[in-house]
Amino acid sequence: MSPVFDPREGLIIVNAEIVGPSGTAILRLALDTGATTTLINSGMLVSIGYDPALSSDRVQITTGSGLEFVPRLMVTRLVALESEREEFSVLCHTLPPSAGVDGLLGLDFLRGHTLTINLSQGIMTLEP
Repeated sequence: MSPVFDPREGLIIVNAEIVGPSGTAILRLALDTGATTTLINSGMLVSIGYDPALSSDRVQITTGSGLEFVPRLMVTRLVALESEREEFSVLCHTLPPSAGVDGLLGLDFLRGHTLTINLSQGIMTLEP
């Protein structure tokens, strides 16, 4: 079954599941082929047992407000678009509530696969 989306909306939203040390969470991620790395809202990561403040690995990113350094964490598992990544590295950043998403699904999750987006039917597939 291919994930579906509303092709009339501005963002393509991907439902994802993330597994942490103390639980799992369902995320709403914006599909972002302009993002090289997947980014998850810090609050969501904290809620399932990760502590971004303890990460010694910091990465510089460019945001709408300028350059920032954000923590990078290894998550136990991330599942999206019917595909699973274990021990997957994500960036942590606080997103404003107005963003309407829990993060960005970036190119690092998609690499090595074929992503097909049918904008007329609102269907996408990610194949090995």
